[in-house]
Amino acid sequence: MARRFVVEADGGSRGNPGPAGYGAVVSDAETGETLAEVAEYIGTATNNVAEYKGLVAGLRAAYALDPEAEVRVRMDSKLVIEQMSGRWKIKHPDMRPLATEAKAVFPAGRMSYEWIPRERNKHADRLANEAMDAGKRGEQWRPKVPPGGTLAAGAPGAAAPADDALAEPAAAGAPAVGWGSADLGTPATFVLLRHGETPLTPEKRFSGSGGTDPGLSPVGRHQAERVAAALAARGTIQAVVTSPLLRCRETADVVARRLGLDVRVDEGLRETDFGAWEGLTFAEVKERFPDDLAAWLASSKAAPTGGGESFAAVARRVALSRDKLIARCPGRTVLLVTHVTPIKTLVRLALGAPPEALFRMELSAASLSAVAYYADGNASLRLLNETAHLR
Repeated sequence: MARRFVVEADGGSRGNPGPAGYGAVVSDAETGETLAEVAEYIGTATNNVAEYKGLVAGLRAAYALDPEAEVRVRMDSKLVIEQMSGRWKIKHPDMRPLATEAKAVFPAGRMSYEWIPRERNKHADRLANEAMDAGKRGEQWRPKVPPGGTLAAGAPGAAAPADDALAEPAAAGAPAVGWGSADLGTPATFVLLRHGETPLTPEKRFSGSGGTDPGLSPVGRHQAERVAAALAARGTIQAVVTSPLLRCRETADVVARRLGLDVRVDEGLRETDFGAWEGLTFAEVKERFPDDLAAWLASSKAAPTGGGESFAAVARRVALSRDKLIARCPGRTVLLVTHVTPIKTLVRLALGAPPEALFRMELSAASLSAVAYYADGNASLRLLNETAHLR
């Protein structure tokens, strides 16, 4: 039988909008034992946005415990419960993407929702207030040692988070991969393939998920054939997952046909949305939007002009896809056909490197990289920007 979890979540804003935070707790539905606690100060936001963020965080924590579990969500927000149950429409633009994010964590058939009065949601409410208090002090919320003695992400002795709170976790005292990895079993290995060239690639133009969605050029199709032959010769790939964008799907199809495998699409692997910069060169962006470009280069939380996507936002969705794939493919070697930013992000997180490391890596079209993920939460970079198959 599938495990059954209860997720209780809450969020609050001191001002609505004002300084806001969320809290969520995952417990065993049978025993009531607390299995995980999460909380975060999120800056200025409304009550409802904070509540939705608490829901998403609680569901992600439950997924990390068991991706096959059945989850009962309990919240004192009538709005969130009715909207997520499908009885009320979601009209506010700030909440629609959060609701979509929540729905994507578990299949619909394994999630259910229940409204509870505020006095029955004290645990999550306390965590949300702790997070807001920590934010007021200029600190990050840190959980107590959770049940079972496992260090939670952000706890003393756990890996220090990057500024987007997505550094790879590492348990205190865990052996460094390379020394103790032989004792950890077969890792899940992601072979990371950047798509082949498009007409925009040699011109070095911003080409993300908000532009024209170009397909492969003749050069790009040739590159896809070369990498397919190289991967077939190695004989290690067991599954193929791709970004939904055309250039990746075309590359993945060429490789999968050669390997005799099916292709699965993962929305989280799409490239950054570069907003108004789509189709422009770096020089053109610098000329037209100098202040926005400077802010973007200085902070992973800054978004491109015109509603583009920050690197911090990309890291959150890439990390979610990573965690889901690790849970689904333990000990397997999976080819991820994706883009520059998702690949650099996976490498950065594996190394525990800061966000500015994204600007310090080179990734050629149709290049291969690889990261192995071990059972103790450690990750090991095995390969970066290999292009021997193209020469």
